[in-house]
Amino acid sequence: MSGFDEAALTDAYERALSLEKAGAHAAAAEAYRECLVIDPEDHGGAAVRIAAMGLGEAPESAGDAYVATLFDQHAEAFEDILVRQLRYGVPALMAARIAEIAPGPYQRVLDLGCGTGLAGEALRDRATTLLGVDLSEGMIETCFDKGIYDDLYIGEAVGFLAEFDEEEPFDLIVAADVLPYLGGLDALFSGVAARLAPGGIFGFSTETLSEATFAGRDFMVGPHQRFHHRETYLGDRLAAHGFDCLECGPIVVRLQEGQPAPGHLVLARRRDW
Repeated sequence: MSGFDEAALTDAYERALSLEKAGAHAAAAEAYRECLVIDPEDHGGAAVRIAAMGLGEAPESAGDAYVATLFDQHAEAFEDILVRQLRYGVPALMAARIAEIAPGPYQRVLDLGCGTGLAGEALRDRATTLLGVDLSEGMIETCFDKGIYDDLYIGEAVGFLAEFDEEEPFDLIVAADVLPYLGGLDALFSGVAARLAPGGIFGFSTETLSEATFAGRDFMVGPHQRFHHRETYLGDRLAAHGFDCLECGPIVVRLQEGQPAPGHLVLARRRDW
């Protein structure tokens, strides 16, 4: 981090966390807003914390700076924490459903938010060429060491889809555990549609909440600073961007404080027109 007063940010952020833990949410939100003034790029995720307390509108995303910082910090221990401690199993679930519903094989596969390569490992045998992209340099280094991918890129998913300089389309794009860091999905779905060949498959996971908790909202930041999406919103936006939904099934994404975190696993096909 650079370009701002790191000591002042640390002081404000620690004060905000302490107030939040003490239940003084209004004061905590003010301290988080101080963080945003000091660091407009929001490396600490102050905006999603304010939204998680219900004291601010959900931002459009968790923010590139926050996501990159978060995953760079946890890159070395990522798989131990996520897979062995939190029982995260989305890549294997996705690979199983793809094998059942749209088995391929696929010439060109893109793994958005590839992390340490868990989805890449699960899908490698179905892909002739496998590309991965992630915001975290630490995650990309781990992927590189595994030797799973044919090419790896550092970048944010939506920006990568818009700016990638290869014109050849993909016939499978997956995004495991990407949507919990995004609010509105139009930019992502539009970018995926533009990069998929007609008839290409898009697979992704989400996290969700009860209809009562959503209270009519299409998406919201939950209590653990992750975005949650309504199933009806997913279907609506997929259709709007030229996809036919093949499956939208309920899954347990992982454990959250020892409890199952509900979500959806979605497979959609880009319309052939």
